[in-house]
Amino acid sequence: MPTTEQLTVFRLDEQRYALPLTSVQRVVRAAELTHLPNAPAVILGIIDISGSVLPVFNLRQRFDLSEREINTSDFFLIAHMQRRMVVLPIDKADGVIEVDRTEIVNTGQITSGVSHLRGVVKLDDGLVLIHDLESFLSLEEEQTLDEAMREEMSGT
Repeated sequence: MPTTEQLTVFRLDEQRYALPLTSVQRVVRAAELTHLPNAPAVILGIIDISGSVLPVFNLRQRFDLSEREINTSDFFLIAHMQRRMVVLPIDKADGVIEVDRTEIVNTGQITSGVSHLRGVVKLDDGLVLIHDLESFLSLEEEQTLDEAMREEMSGT
């Protein structure tokens, strides 16, 4: 197992977050979303990316940040989970960093109730919160999203 990990760093407001580079497909300019009826509240809508209809997650809601409209100056980070591709609206992509795995502090060692965060890494200029995309949705939210996506695809 490698001793380092590459992370894609992005911003929401001034806070930096990261995902493992292996789960990031690409970053594109933000575009208009389509509302997805019956989706969990944490889903902003759906968007067609290269012929695939993908759910757009509301990171601001999950991270208890103030809500704001998505602007054309924003970006979409397209990532893959085990079961699906997803879109994350972000303010800015900062690029890729490589960190020693021993420098990543597990969030369970810091506090409880932040299952959507895998860890924290301290850089010379501040902290980066490492997001656990697989735990973003609860089981109930996952099931509700699956059903809403099926309904949308079948046109019912």
